[in-house]
Amino acid sequence: MRIVLAEDSTLLREGLARLLADEGHLVVAAVADADQLVTAVEQHHPDAVVTDVRMPPTNTDDGLRAALEIRRRWPRIAVLVLSQYVEKRYAAKLLADRSEGVGYVLKDRVAQVEDFLDALDRVAAGATALDPEVVRQLLSATSHTDPLNRLTARERDVLHHMAQGHTNAAIAERLHVSQSAVEKHINTIFDKLDLSHVTGYSRRVLAILRYLGS
Repeated sequence: MRIVLAEDSTLLREGLARLLADEGHLVVAAVADADQLVTAVEQHHPDAVVTDVRMPPTNTDDGLRAALEIRRRWPRIAVLVLSQYVEKRYAAKLLADRSEGVGYVLKDRVAQVEDFLDALDRVAAGATALDPEVVRQLLSATSHTDPLNRLTARERDVLHHMAQGHTNAAIAERLHVSQSAVEKHINTIFDKLDLSHVTGYSRRVLAILRYLGS
């Protein structure tokens, strides 16, 4: 996979570049600010981008804004965003237009190499990858009036894995149930979230966005 990497911390940037290279990926550019990121993507047209949220020039959400621009200008490029903390509004912005080929994970996940690489692979394959901690906080933040509270513990488990971007088959394997059982749970989730009759949009995406808007 050809990757453009953007991270203002020299130590982390070099560490990520080495990790990705060891896994057989080609880091075609490793940059330190958001402007350089967009320029590098325009020049190299990589398969995927891995970028920090907070970077120069303003050290606020420059990396996120660059990621959104990349998704708008080059929709086939997968984007994996790294963040120091859980920011629901960042995850919501990334998923606002479409959920394909995008991920939002915490920097701590990088230390768990297999999880980080799995998220990158899922995003590159066109799926969604949300950090488990992001999903946990989104769940715990729901109020008592939220429709999510209608879900059973098992349905919450299924939605938890959906939000991380796992397929029905992968969810079934992780929960040690049949794929048909997962499909039944998902249909029940759609019913309880009043998404059963929605047309023109992915109900799966809308269910995840229901987290993000809570």
